Amino acid sequence: MVIGATGQIGRPAVHALARDGWEVTAASRGGGRDETWPGEVRAVRLDRDDDAALAAVVGDGCDLVVDVVAYGAEHARQLTGLAGRIGSAVVISSVSVYEDDNGRGFDTQAEPDGFPVYPVPVPESQRTVTPGEASYSTRKAALERELLAAGDRLPTTLLRAGAVHGPHCRTPRELYFVKRNLDGRRRRVLAHGGRSRFHPVSVHTLAELIRLAAARPGSRVLNACDDEAPPVLEIATAIDAVMGVETETVLVDGPPPVPGVGDSPWSVPAPVVCDMSAAQRELGYRPVVRHAATLPETVEWIERRLSGRDWREAYPKMFQAYGDLFDYAAEDAWFGEGRPAGPPATSDTV
Repeated sequence: MVIGATGQIGRPAVHALARDGWEVTAASRGGGRDETWPGEVRAVRLDRDDDAALAAVVGDGCDLVVDVVAYGAEHARQLTGLAGRIGSAVVISSVSVYEDDNGRGFDTQAEPDGFPVYPVPVPESQRTVTPGEASYSTRKAALERELLAAGDRLPTTLLRAGAVHGPHCRTPRELYFVKRNLDGRRRRVLAHGGRSRFHPVSVHTLAELIRLAAARPGSRVLNACDDEAPPVLEIATAIDAVMGVETETVLVDGPPPVPGVGDSPWSVPAPVVCDMSAAQRELGYRPVVRHAATLPETVEWIERRLSGRDWREAYPKMFQAYGDLFDYAAEDAWFGEGRPAGPPATSDTV
């Protein structure tokens, strides 16, 4: 059973499990189907927060539950309450649970000197935030704690996902570069010298990790990221290539020079790069996709989603999370103050 089956992670996960021979029940709020799923996949409606409805779909039992949308201790307790009817579980968590050795994490990044400085790469043994109800990060940590504590009754693989990318994403960081290109902006600014790295994970990578964990039940936490963690300038340049445009990039050392200029969703002052050796060791994971090779389907999805719509209507969660990503007036004013454009930057300059 896959909970959240019609979301960005659930769709390829259902496909991968069905391909492996699992009899899959695809549960989602709308009860829909993906056109790539085999006909034998059973689609059902499910309100994730309805305990009785979840128990009814699980029925007399299932070998595996994949929970893509679990969030907080209450969802963990839903699953552990059904432990006698579930063989094992694979649950999506997040790299946002990590905090650095000075107690900084994703929840402190808006504070002065609040962005975390993690080891490169971050192992699963890195300390995590205190579980609680205060934020996305603390609730994911609470989810992990509850499920790991019940590992003897319900073996659960928790996958700490990086920056998820692929079709059907509601907060695609790639939107920043795709929309600029569609708007004809042929000059951009990138803070931190364009070197920012925030480890991405393709939906295809997650589907592969889910498939492997399903075949090897256990109580564990694993990082879930792509093999590559390209710098933001490389990502921007690759998106340009997919869209067939050339863009001049002005690199600014340090933070954005003024609000609204040079601050992409990828632009972080310190790298967030995760260690994937545990997944390789415990699951036999090997990379299945290259980052650049996945961009065409992501770009196409974003372009179709934007067609004829205001970006804030197409991606309301993106606007809620980042505010106005496209303050062209501020950028034009900054350039108008005589800022040197410099030569076009390429990934070779990073």
